[in-house]
Amino acid sequence: MSAVETQAIPLGGPGLAQERRLVTAIPGPRSRDLLARKAAAVAAGVGHTVPIAAVAAGGGVVVDADGNSLIDLGSGIAVTSVGNAHPRVVEAVQRQAAQFTHTCFMISPYEGYVEVAEALNRVTPGAFEKKSALFNSGAEAVENAVKIARKFTGRQAVVAFDHAYHGRTNLTMALTAKSMPYKSGFGPFAAEVYRAPASYPLRDGLSGEAAAARAIDVIEKQVGAANLAAVIIEPIQGEGGFIVPAEGFLPAIAAWCRDNGVVFIADEVQTGFARTGAMFASELFGVEPDLVTTAKGIAAGLPLAAVTGRADIMDASHVGGLGGTYGGNPIACAAALASFEAFENDGLVERAREIGEVLASRLEAMRAGDPRIAEVRGRGAMMAIEFVDAEGRPDAALAGAVARASIANGVIVLTCGTHGNVIRFLPPLSIGDALLHEGLDVVAAALAANRQEVNS
Repeated sequence: MSAVETQAIPLGGPGLAQERRLVTAIPGPRSRDLLARKAAAVAAGVGHTVPIAAVAAGGGVVVDADGNSLIDLGSGIAVTSVGNAHPRVVEAVQRQAAQFTHTCFMISPYEGYVEVAEALNRVTPGAFEKKSALFNSGAEAVENAVKIARKFTGRQAVVAFDHAYHGRTNLTMALTAKSMPYKSGFGPFAAEVYRAPASYPLRDGLSGEAAAARAIDVIEKQVGAANLAAVIIEPIQGEGGFIVPAEGFLPAIAAWCRDNGVVFIADEVQTGFARTGAMFASELFGVEPDLVTTAKGIAAGLPLAAVTGRADIMDASHVGGLGGTYGGNPIACAAALASFEAFENDGLVERAREIGEVLASRLEAMRAGDPRIAEVRGRGAMMAIEFVDAEGRPDAALAGAVARASIANGVIVLTCGTHGNVIRFLPPLSIGDALLHEGLDVVAAALAANRQEVNS
């Protein structure tokens, strides 16, 4: 029995003590034991950001095997939006597991899958008839959205954008813009994937209309509307740096797609389910996508994903053309239905807006006193700061240093950005204001300490 297993494990969920507590340096001895076992047993390509052995989580904290309690500003990359071990989710999962764990929906259908599809059809943007299909991961949802669009249009080409992230499978790596660590050495990639310039107001200085015109010009010249099955975009780009497009960009791209018979796919895997202060980020920009891909926050940590969209497009595939052995697993569906109840009945959309106000205020205060922060951006509980050096160039070293110092002092933060120079904030919507402020205090102190080290 390992050292991790011999320690008493605290219960998770909202009953967990909501405090930052450092009992040991991070990583502590029990966490180091697990990390050594990881190095020996797990493929080297599977990395980790926070060097701890997690044993419990809930509210706004993650507790490790050494008894350290870290403030969670990452939510497992926007997954545990309703909070870890949410009571509704725990009860629903336990009840379903006691009934049955699997039949394969393609063999013996069950109500949970249908209920999740009905809920998605109801809550996703668009006042039109919709249908859904369930899968296991965001990348799988994106792959199937492309399949559906190709089948519906009879065309092959797909356009993605600069700074995009859509997954790690072969097709989704082709759609993803960033080489390291996602694509380097893994090619060749799927064919008929093209890239257009995105709207990046900090870097391009363009209005939404001008940025859309630039992108459309590239698409028309390099691909041709007659060859194009779909355009796919994250309404707010995630891994690319939480880039919020200029006002008017997304509606212009969607309108061009509509006028040219091109399927407009919104990848809401990271932005979906109340994260941005709207149920879906597309709503913030007045866009009704033809297809929406979802995952992450959909099932509070259980593997589930979906494609939802216009019924005529979703029905384009022949029978048997969509599916998968585990797609829409009954336990994951139970978790999703419990999560939907929380999103719709517990005021989580409003809570995301409140968190966004705190994040924006605190981060803007940091930026006002520090020219190394080029921009604070995002929506709701999906905010970020971009770091630059004295010449305005991306400063990945600073972002990494601040993130490492924050983690060492008990606050989980994540970096992102095409250049790795962005820190993103994705707290669970269950976090309390006091804990959120304390976490931001730690980040601010890490930033200030870095400046003092540089100047000393």
